[in-house]
Amino acid sequence: MSALWYVSRATGLAALVLFTAVVVLGAISSARLASPRWPRFAVAAFHRNLSLITLAFLAVHIATAIIDTYAGIRWISVVIPFVSAYHPVSLGIGAVAFDLLVAVVVSSLLRPRINAKVWKAVHWAAYLSWPAAVVHGFEIGGADSRLGWVRVLLVACVLAAAAAVGWRATVRHPDTEARRGTLGGL
Repeated sequence: MSALWYVSRATGLAALVLFTAVVVLGAISSARLASPRWPRFAVAAFHRNLSLITLAFLAVHIATAIIDTYAGIRWISVVIPFVSAYHPVSLGIGAVAFDLLVAVVVSSLLRPRINAKVWKAVHWAAYLSWPAAVVHGFEIGGADSRLGWVRVLLVACVLAAAAAVGWRATVRHPDTEARRGTLGGL
């Protein structure tokens, strides 16, 4: 295996960790929590910048997997699910995750020009993209997926995302509470 193959594996794992952090931060920040040290605009900026860094790692992951000739992955396999000759299901699930992320990125770039409800609905695709990325990485990882430290990393990512999303599901949005009059008429 070439150095590109190892770069692809490493950037795939790094992208998963970063993507997990983005999901966790997104779930937490969607509750509109803030503090004097971390005002909402700072949390939003951190979420956006971490998302961009994650996309950079993902781009390197995808590009190195395609450029490396070991697996023979074609560019079309990145965007059209289940057409690859190399691990078609695993790579197809990765393509689904990527397509959902592209929708989130495009809607975020168009956010000032589209309806807020449409943006939010599309942005929820990140919650579908993340588990697809996890399944893609675990299924296509081969022997790497059986390494102890990779399994610990995967479990840590799953637990972190599940805890953040579970917490978010139990927290009421402050704006909703204010509209209902349950926060003392805020």
